[in-house]
Amino acid sequence: MEGTITSYRRGRTSQTDNQMIIVVNDVDSKEKAEKMIGKAVVFKSPAGKELKGKITGAHGGKGAVRALFETGMPGQSLGKKISIQ
Repeated sequence: MEGTITSYRRGRTSQTDNQMIIVVNDVDSKEKAEKMIGKAVVFKSPAGKELKGKITGAHGGKGAVRALFETGMPGQSLGKKISIQ
């Protein structure tokens, strides 16, 4: 399964570097997004590193999910594809 990183998880004045908002292909409702909680996600950087994380919750009502990564994510990851296992 594949998704696209759209944004960092953020508030009005803060940004959390190790949490990302991901839009998953073929997921278009909050109910479908909640079924994905606990699945592993892997981002492969252009340098070849694999940054691993897991889905922690739904984000909004249109099927986006939140993912918590082991380490902070680079800004170059925004808009890139991510694999979900």
